[in-house]
Amino acid sequence: MRSSKQASTPAAALAGHGFRFHHLGLAVKQPEMATTFLSGLGYKIGRAVRDPRQNVNLLLCTRRGMPAVEVIYPTETPGPLGPVLKARATSIYHICYETRNPDKVLKILQAQNRAVTLTCPPQPAILFKGRKVSFYIVAGFGLIEILERA
Repeated sequence: MRSSKQASTPAAALAGHGFRFHHLGLAVKQPEMATTFLSGLGYKIGRAVRDPRQNVNLLLCTRRGMPAVEVIYPTETPGPLGPVLKARATSIYHICYETRNPDKVLKILQAQNRAVTLTCPPQPAILFKGRKVSFYIVAGFGLIEILERA
């Protein structure tokens, strides 16, 4: 049985909203080397998808028992990856968490005295069959993506 102190921890509060790791976001200039590497590790490479709302190309790579990796690469027009890829040709640049209640999760994160800054408001994501995604900078941590659970 949990004590009331344990139940009130941020981790417990987040778990109460189904908050869980979903995937790592890997930004690359071109996907071939990343997908070859992941394929060699036994990952199934998903179908390439262009997301015009985010202005990026995406591949979801999965392997049972391993973290999913979303390979994100630029379209032919300037987009959000420009600054990320200017400094490095490849970069794990976001971590995605899935939840059934994004608004409550954000309040819990902010209650930890963390500055949480919206960088991209919730919008349907083609890669995730129209489920909404949003992006935030969490002070002292970096970029997170919040994926609404179906």
